[in-house]
Amino acid sequence: MLNRYARGFFTRLFTPLARLLLRWGVTPDAVTIAGTVGVAGAALVFYPIGQLFWGTVVITLFVFSDVIDGIMARMKGSGGPWGSFLDSTLDRIADGALFAAVAIWFFTGGHNPAIAIAALACLVLGMIVSYARAKAESLGFTANVGVAERAERLVSVLVVTGLTGLGLPQGFLLVVLVVLALASLVTVYQRVRAVRRQSLEAPSPS
Repeated sequence: MLNRYARGFFTRLFTPLARLLLRWGVTPDAVTIAGTVGVAGAALVFYPIGQLFWGTVVITLFVFSDVIDGIMARMKGSGGPWGSFLDSTLDRIADGALFAAVAIWFFTGGHNPAIAIAALACLVLGMIVSYARAKAESLGFTANVGVAERAERLVSVLVVTGLTGLGLPQGFLLVVLVVLALASLVTVYQRVRAVRRQSLEAPSPS
């Protein structure tokens, strides 16, 4: 849902920057890689030392690279399987670093193991959500369904983690992470069910 309503706005916002980067000879792949390094690096540097607000600010700046590289690829006419593969693979690295960094802080200086465990649950289930879709598509099925897409997960955890760094009670972050984990679990079920239905409807090999 966030993708559908926000993509047009951010495309208009970042198109001038994307055009400038292309003029400077920067490639979409370079932006994708730099964004991933920025997100993962900021998460693993700031969050484990308890800098939840400033970590979120820096991470958010790099997250926008995921929009910019797509705009650049469309302008350059270079979008394709390779770009999609690289983007999806590096997204998993960024997401993993983000949730792992939250878990590290709350297992250590944050002194809240419940939040840490919920963050790890989000990490694992988020990876399964992505894997289920990728595996389905590799077998010729579609699994683009579910209530917990990446954009929703990312925005939710970043906003509430940043606010926690400003003094929001930790219970809000715990609730958000638990809801995200449950939503991811529901999404896995929805994708498994969708592929199962398609497999039953597919004609049997003669």
